[in-house]
Amino acid sequence: MEEALEIYLQPTQILDSNNPEVAMLARQVASQEADDMEKAVRLYYWVRDKIWYDPYVPFYKPEHYRASRVLELKRGYCVSKASLLCALGRACGIPSRLGFADVRNHLATRQLIEWMGTDIFVYHGFTEFFLGGRWIKATPAFNRELCEKHRVKPLEFDGRQDSIFQPYNLEQKRFMEYVAFHGSFSDVPVERIVAAWEEAYGMERVRAWIQMMETSQGFPSRDFYAEEVIKT
Repeated sequence: MEEALEIYLQPTQILDSNNPEVAMLARQVASQEADDMEKAVRLYYWVRDKIWYDPYVPFYKPEHYRASRVLELKRGYCVSKASLLCALGRACGIPSRLGFADVRNHLATRQLIEWMGTDIFVYHGFTEFFLGGRWIKATPAFNRELCEKHRVKPLEFDGRQDSIFQPYNLEQKRFMEYVAFHGSFSDVPVERIVAAWEEAYGMERVRAWIQMMETSQGFPSRDFYAEEVIKT
């Protein structure tokens, strides 16, 4: 078992858990006196609320998901945030990997639905920690401020049970629906994600996003937190 878990402890170019800033944050957030479960919980809440969710960040190069870069920017979409949490887990000696699923978001924003052309979010990412002898899902995507805007209870994580999106918000309106799971990965499968997006959203649309981000030096001029929340 130890040999099988070793790959989930190693740094990669994307999950740069050996980066000094990443390693220092891991030490600061996860107390050395805490056990692995408590460390994972502390790391989860830090990433959930300190890194703000932004669906308009670049997504098409490995460096866009690099943990140290996400930490520097202090924002990212679900896969970016899961990448940072995964790297922080490895920096603490906790076997950590990434999981992916397609989800239908029933409470997205009007502008984001128009941007994507659908309410299906393909290759939504989350982190998986090996705790208590099994893999536990942790989903740090939505920070507390975003949850308040969408009338959704912030997603909790206790290190014992899977933390995945709720089917309903606080008003009992449909929120998130899991459509398909794509398995677990030891690193961010960037090419696979981009290919899945091209298939789901159309190559022309995805290429237009990339061109817009290249022209604007990385970020389109969109304020996600000012957008109109709608129910699909």
